[in-house]
Amino acid sequence: MNKIKFILIIICLGFISFYLSDYARSVVINSTNFVLSLYQDTRDFITQTIEEHFNQADEIKALREQNAELEHSATLLSAFAYKLDALLSEQNSTRFNPDVKLVRALSYMNIGDHDKIWIDFDEFDEDRIYGLISQGKTAGIVVNKDGNPLALLQTDPKSTFSVSIGEEHIAGIAMGNGSGITIKFIAQWLNPKVGDEVYTSGLDGIFFGGVPVGKISKVYEEELYKSAIVETDLKIQVPSYLYIITNQ
Repeated sequence: MNKIKFILIIICLGFISFYLSDYARSVVINSTNFVLSLYQDTRDFITQTIEEHFNQADEIKALREQNAELEHSATLLSAFAYKLDALLSEQNSTRFNPDVKLVRALSYMNIGDHDKIWIDFDEFDEDRIYGLISQGKTAGIVVNKDGNPLALLQTDPKSTFSVSIGEEHIAGIAMGNGSGITIKFIAQWLNPKVGDEVYTSGLDGIFFGGVPVGKISKVYEEELYKSAIVETDLKIQVPSYLYIITNQ
C-alpha cells in the first residue's frame, strides 16, 4: 500500500513538474518576446523621431534659404517690371542693373526709439543714402551717422524718398510721420485718389523704381500743395534682416 502511494506521489510530482515546466517555459518565452518587442518598438520610435527631427531641421533650413532667394528675386523682379513698362512706353533706356544685399540689424540706436537701427554693412559708403527693403516693400533708408550705417525705418520723420502715385505716376515725396507715411509736395492740379497704389519712382538715387510702398488712404489740401496718407502692409517690429539697395 505504501509503495502504491509512493508511486502515485511520484507520478503526481512528475505530472506537476512537467506541467509547471511548460507553464514556466511559456511565461519565460512570453516575457522575453514582450521585452524584445518593447525594445524594438522603442528603438524604432527613437530612430524615427531622430530622423524626423533632422529631416525637419534640414527642411526648415532649406526653406529659409529658398525664402531668402525668392524674396531677393521678387525684389529685383518688381524693379525690372517697372523699368520694362517705362521702356515699352518711351522706347528709350539706359543700362539697368539693380542689385540688393541682405544685411543684419545690430541694435537700436536709442532704447525706446524703434525707428533707428544700427546695421551690419561692410560696403557702406558714408557719402551715399541707401534704400531699405523688407518683404518686397520699402522699409526705410540708410544714412551716415558718425561714420556708421544707421537705418531709418520709413515711419521716422527723417526717412524721405521719392514716390510715384497711381496709373498717372503722380510725383511726391514720402516721409515718415511717426506712425506711418505721408506723401508731401503733390502738385495742386493733380488728383491722387484713395486706393491708388504707391511705388518708388527711382528718381532720387535711393531706390530703384517700382518697389511697393502702400496705398493712398487719405488726400488733403495744404496751402501750396496736396498731401496724402499712405496705408502700408509692412509692419516692422524688430527686423533681424533687411535688404539694402547697393546698385540701382
